[in-house]
Amino acid sequence: MVIATFQSPGPEIIQIGPISLRWYGLLIAISVFIGLRISSYIARKKGLGYKLIDDLLPFLVLSSLIGARTYYVAFEWGNYRENWLEVFAIWKGGIAIHGALIGGALAIFLFCRFKKQRFWEILDIIVPSVALGQAIGRWGNFFNNEAFGLPTNLPWKLFIPFIYRPAVFTSEKYFHPTFLYESIWNLLIFLVLIYLLRKSMKKSEKLLNGSISCLYIFSYSIGRILIESLRIDPLCIASAPPFCEGGIRTAQLMSLILLTFGILGLWRLFVQKKDLPSLTSNNY
Repeated sequence: MVIATFQSPGPEIIQIGPISLRWYGLLIAISVFIGLRISSYIARKKGLGYKLIDDLLPFLVLSSLIGARTYYVAFEWGNYRENWLEVFAIWKGGIAIHGALIGGALAIFLFCRFKKQRFWEILDIIVPSVALGQAIGRWGNFFNNEAFGLPTNLPWKLFIPFIYRPAVFTSEKYFHPTFLYESIWNLLIFLVLIYLLRKSMKKSEKLLNGSISCLYIFSYSIGRILIESLRIDPLCIASAPPFCEGGIRTAQLMSLILLTFGILGLWRLFVQKKDLPSLTSNNY
């Protein structure tokens, strides 16, 4: 019994001459707008002021974009070595969420140093929006016919046109909709984090700063490790797609590192009942 079959209508919404509006770009813009509203609301409820997140947003978006592209190019340098100008052609695709997380965290750190804010408190305000943004943004992979999984005959499946199929799977039509798996997983993370944040705003149930961030790191990493194992186009170390045979999937390696940090952070916060080490200054 077929429950759902997904098929992308294509990456472009509309094209007028040389200018085209793409689903991926639109979804990213929607994610940023919704995330801004949610994070600003949480910041106000925490008494941090309305404009704090507005001031942070431009640096956060730019740093995340640069980080996402730099991370991807670093592990795919062989495709750019002969024509390095393609590094800047981000509209052709090629970004990595772990690079965006690293770039975004750096932007928040520097912003907190300059504004004399608590890093973990600001990060806790931002990460629910990050999870929601990932849930929305993954649908960009669907429209681009990318980031899909192994062939499948499950009742839910994704049709991939011939031109987008790897050479070893040209005879296959249906693949795991890994974009959907990760989108649903990130949406669940968002709902849990928002629920906990709402509870933490009550003085009797206040969480230590960093709790939301560590829970996000922990839960996202678990999902990414599992879902990445189905992907046929991963970034690899010492190997190449489609299966990273004899190599290491970079997303899984990075997720394992983040998972370790998440577990250690949660242990310190909930078992030892101690604050996370300050990353800015002991004075604020």
